[in-house]
Amino acid sequence: MDPLFEERTDLTRLRSAMQAIRESIAQIIVGQHDMIDLMMAGLLSDGHILIEGVPGVAKTLSAKLLAKTLDVPFSRLQFTPDLMPSDVLGTSVFNPKDTEFQFKQGPIFSSVVLIDEINRAPAKTQSALFEVMEERQVTIDGKTYPMQKPFMVIATQNPIEQEGTYRLPEAQLDRFIFKINVGYPTLEEEVSILEKQQQSTAGEQLAHIEPVLHAEDLLQFRQMVRQMVVEPKLLQYIATIVGETRSNSALYLGGSPRASLSILQSSKALAGLRGRDFVVPDDILTVIPNVLRHRIMLTPEKEMEGITPDEMIRRIVDKVEVPR
Repeated sequence: MDPLFEERTDLTRLRSAMQAIRESIAQIIVGQHDMIDLMMAGLLSDGHILIEGVPGVAKTLSAKLLAKTLDVPFSRLQFTPDLMPSDVLGTSVFNPKDTEFQFKQGPIFSSVVLIDEINRAPAKTQSALFEVMEERQVTIDGKTYPMQKPFMVIATQNPIEQEGTYRLPEAQLDRFIFKINVGYPTLEEEVSILEKQQQSTAGEQLAHIEPVLHAEDLLQFRQMVRQMVVEPKLLQYIATIVGETRSNSALYLGGSPRASLSILQSSKALAGLRGRDFVVPDDILTVIPNVLRHRIMLTPEKEMEGITPDEMIRRIVDKVEVPR
């Protein structure tokens, strides 16, 4: 390896820790390598992640596994139509001994929060997540409670079943750095899944997963990722692509500046995962669909034609010349 590359940023600890997380997850999850890499990139980017896929493709299990490899507090929320904001954030409880109200923290007060079926809760409960996802704090009864670092929300949703679900507001979707689509495994991967299940259940295997990354290390790695080198022509490339989503006649809503920032930060994280301290166009091209697919809205005419957000993103990316 080029000695100049080693002197600029030593990524040995970061690569070693991320490889240990990969190996831990691979003990249970078969395949889904892209999803796992994107989840780790989201973790290094200090972003929240939305995972969408049909039931049974290991969305929840993958999120639990990622949390278990981190030595940080973890909580899980099952969203339902009757869930109230206080069930998420917490509530003030009267203490007769002190004759005053005391705030009892809800499950959102954790470092990694897994929200299952996030689209099953109504708008009132969804709005409770707006402040905490963006500002990493909760305001209750006029008092602000900051979240501990790190803080990350991993949410799952099912794209098929629509009964008893609510569409997530665009402002909330924009707070997720990625929307990861998870597909079915290949035939070979499904055979491997069956073979693993023959030996022991996923629950039994999960019990043996040990933490490999402490909170202090993660915060240092995030700082390392922020210092990755990105050439000006790549910044122009990101801005041009996001700008194209705003001027495209097939789109009712384009990407915001937050989308550009998300592409920048996540491409830096992906570069680090790939062993580089600088971003190349391939890093940007890998994260773009996952950053943009939940932030753009097609016009009704294009939706009726059966065009998908991913297809529109491909068309836009193909129009913009890749920097050399």
